[in-house]
Amino acid sequence: MTRRCVFVTGATGYMGRALIPELLAGGHEVRALARPGSAQRVPAGARVVPGDALVAETFADAAAGADTLVHLVGTPHPSPAKAASFRAVDLPSVGAALAAARSAGIAHFVYVSVAQPAPVMHAYIAVRQAGEARIRDSGIAASILRPLYVLGPGHRWPLLLVPFYALCERLPATRESARRLGLVTLEQMVAALVACVEMKPQHVRILGVPEIRAALSSAA
Repeated sequence: MTRRCVFVTGATGYMGRALIPELLAGGHEVRALARPGSAQRVPAGARVVPGDALVAETFADAAAGADTLVHLVGTPHPSPAKAASFRAVDLPSVGAALAAARSAGIAHFVYVSVAQPAPVMHAYIAVRQAGEARIRDSGIAASILRPLYVLGPGHRWPLLLVPFYALCERLPATRESARRLGLVTLEQMVAALVACVEMKPQHVRILGVPEIRAALSSAA
C-alpha cells in the first residue's frame, strides 16, 4: 500500500471525525481543514489547517504536496427545508475544493454525493449532481460515492425502514431500486472512503450503495 498525504475538508463533521482516525491508523498523513475555533474537534494526529471551505485561497497553499483531497463539506442533516443551504454552502464548497486541488497539484478528488435517481430530496440531489458535473469538468481523477443515508450516532431513525428494504430487495420489480437506495453504516462509509484513498483511479469512478457496502467486507 502506498502511503498517502490526504487533505480532508469537512474534517470536524460527522464523517470527517470518523474517517481521519482510520486514515491515520493506516499510516497516511492527514491535513484537516477546520474553521477558526473548531480546531479542537479535529481528531488527534492530523495537522490542522485553519481556513474557510468556501474560499480556496484560505487553504490552497496548505494543500500543496497532498496527493488526495477528500471533500466532506455539506449541510448537516439534509432535509427539503435546507435547499438554500445546499446552494449556498454545499455547491460553492465543491468549487473551492476543486480550485484548491488544481492549485496544489492534487491528483485525486474524493467526493460524497448521493444515490440517484431518488424519489426524495430533489434540491439536495440537484446540488450533488451539479457538484459531480464540476468534478468531471475539472479533469481531475475522482472517486464519487453515492450513499442515500449513512447510519451512525445521531443518524439512526431510518433503521425503522430496514424491514421494508429487506422486502423490496426480495421482489424483482423493486430489487434494483432497493439496492441503489439502500442504507449504509458509518463504518461501511469510512471503509469505502479509505479504499478510495488507497486505490487512486485514472478517471472518474462511481461507487453506489452496493460498492460502499462491499468495501468493509473487502477490508476485513
